[in-house]
Amino acid sequence: MEWPIQEIARSAGTTSRTLRHYDAIGLLRPSRVGRGGVRHYDERALVRLQRILLLRGLGLGLAAISDALDGQRDAAAALRTHLALLERERERLGRQIESVRTTLAKMEGGEPLMPQEAFDGFDHTRYEDEVAERWGRDAYERGDRWWRSLPEDDRTGFRQRQAGIAGDFARAHLAGLAPDCDEVLAITRRHYEWVTAGWQGRRPTAEQFTGLGQMYADDPRFTAAYARYGEGTAAFVRDAMGAYAEREL
Repeated sequence: MEWPIQEIARSAGTTSRTLRHYDAIGLLRPSRVGRGGVRHYDERALVRLQRILLLRGLGLGLAAISDALDGQRDAAAALRTHLALLERERERLGRQIESVRTTLAKMEGGEPLMPQEAFDGFDHTRYEDEVAERWGRDAYERGDRWWRSLPEDDRTGFRQRQAGIAGDFARAHLAGLAPDCDEVLAITRRHYEWVTAGWQGRRPTAEQFTGLGQMYADDPRFTAAYARYGEGTAAFVRDAMGAYAEREL
């Protein structure tokens, strides 16, 4: 089956002008051009357009989308990965919705609001023995004092900052970007600054930063945490951190 450009544009929530532009730059070719120059699109073109719109929704530019689509030959596998990322985002939004609902109900009912009801929990003390073993007891105690000294808003912001970085890594991985490309290095630079903040201003060396990335890929807990954003994300982050350490540190 084929559909004319006007019907595709209407169904996709875009414009015929946009689809013609995609054709002009080689991003989305019509399956055929009919009488009067009217473009028609088949099912294969529909799948490609869906992937384009999904990646646009992630904030990628057209050049990056073109590179990603050209580098991913298995459309079904790419869509499965994207579906997992969207489901992860839905889960995150669902938790935020429930949190806001609880806050509103408590406010309107005149009830006290507990921090654990407003924010996801974060029990950093469960890593006490491991941190002490890897970096020394003093490192854990410094980190513990720093974390406990933060106002709750700052703790929440710190967690949200990391979640945003992890999500951007996953989107870059999904788009098929190389771990050492400029766009991914910019994300990794944000991660480096986040780690530095967590280390109370001590900047990791190239060896430390690379080792931390390797731990993300080797430790099942970190691998599982990153897998919630998309399969293979932990290994992608490790490679990006290694590339950043080699180029910048």
